[in-house]
Amino acid sequence: MPDLTLLGICGALRAASTNRLLLAEAARAFGPARFVEGNLRLPLYDEDLEIEQGIPAKVQTLADQIRAADAIIIATPEYNKALPGVLKNALDWVSRTKGGPWRDKPAAIISASDGRAGGERAQFSLRLCLNPFRARVLPGPEVMVAHSRQAFDDAGRLKDPMTVKVLGELMAQLRALAER
Repeated sequence: MPDLTLLGICGALRAASTNRLLLAEAARAFGPARFVEGNLRLPLYDEDLEIEQGIPAKVQTLADQIRAADAIIIATPEYNKALPGVLKNALDWVSRTKGGPWRDKPAAIISASDGRAGGERAQFSLRLCLNPFRARVLPGPEVMVAHSRQAFDDAGRLKDPMTVKVLGELMAQLRALAER
């Protein structure tokens, strides 16, 4: 079994976010791998800052983690019918780094939201934002956890067997791409 590096990116900053719980479930379903979580606590993108100081160290670290990963999982909440600003900001910053770190990178999108659609529009908007980077974003199966505050047990595990099954299918596909 090859040594794989799996990068997790959580679009929510809150430590107790249900997207962070979902990211942990996805990493477990992916199977044996070195799991690294990217840090999205970055300055707001500002071209003046980039010109004056260059790419911030935290941004370069995230770009390097993307480049080094064999596969990436992005867990996104839905804020006002779209992906959260912190995630969009990270994508904007990384796009300014050299070498196109997202190019041909296997990636999966998952979401958890308190709403009834489970982050459907956040996933749609995230797919649009990733498109110019030419990542290999899996089309499905789509994993969208609705009413997410009730979706996990006290141990942080998904309660719905169908969601666990679909997440397992998505992670099996991601792993297969990463092992190629």
